[in-house]
Amino acid sequence: MGVVPKIAPSMLSSDFANLASEAQRMIGSGADWLHMDIMDGHFVPNLTIGAPVIESLRKHTEAYLDCHLMVTNPLDYVEPLAKAGASGFTFHVEATKDNWRELVQQIKSKGMRPGLALKPGTPIEEVYPLVEDENPVEMVLVMTVEPGFGGQKFMPEMMDKVRALRKKYPLLDIEVDGGLGPSTIDAAASAGANCIVAGSSVFGAPDPIHVISLMRNSVEAAQK
Repeated sequence: MGVVPKIAPSMLSSDFANLASEAQRMIGSGADWLHMDIMDGHFVPNLTIGAPVIESLRKHTEAYLDCHLMVTNPLDYVEPLAKAGASGFTFHVEATKDNWRELVQQIKSKGMRPGLALKPGTPIEEVYPLVEDENPVEMVLVMTVEPGFGGQKFMPEMMDKVRALRKKYPLLDIEVDGGLGPSTIDAAASAGANCIVAGSSVFGAPDPIHVISLMRNSVEAAQK
């Protein structure tokens, strides 16, 4: 049994004035997860949403809320996000040089699933200790653009990181985020990514059902 494809539309590309209906539209279109970009205006220049928005959305959906924290102090967010109803808590390796063991433990103790993200400039070797720890992260998110803004171009050279991870950890959930859509999904899927974050390519599509299904098929075909 290999890893399972998970398509996670990025709510950053949704109409924020209609978050609940946008979430329902995505789940109705076949999405597995909803990807929530939490930025603090410090770790990355942009400022997006926090726990209050997650809490509001949780009242309208039972979907897996895949929270990606582009924040300087992820530990400060564990308790509020757990209370708000977050499902996954993905923090950045660059923000947690010293306290990642404590962070992973806290995330798990609050019933969330810990994930680890890395920026394009960070060597993949930096994530290995956190995947191989006795209390490991359960997903690695390889950023295929610089974090902080939507709508950037996919960086194909990041697929070397995905290949290295997949070779080393055949059953790990590997997520990719940034510039994913019909023209780039095959590169990501064949490198070994199984969790696909897609923003404008899904929300801007005339037929999101088609785009989500195309991405899922690509991941399934690559695994065969």
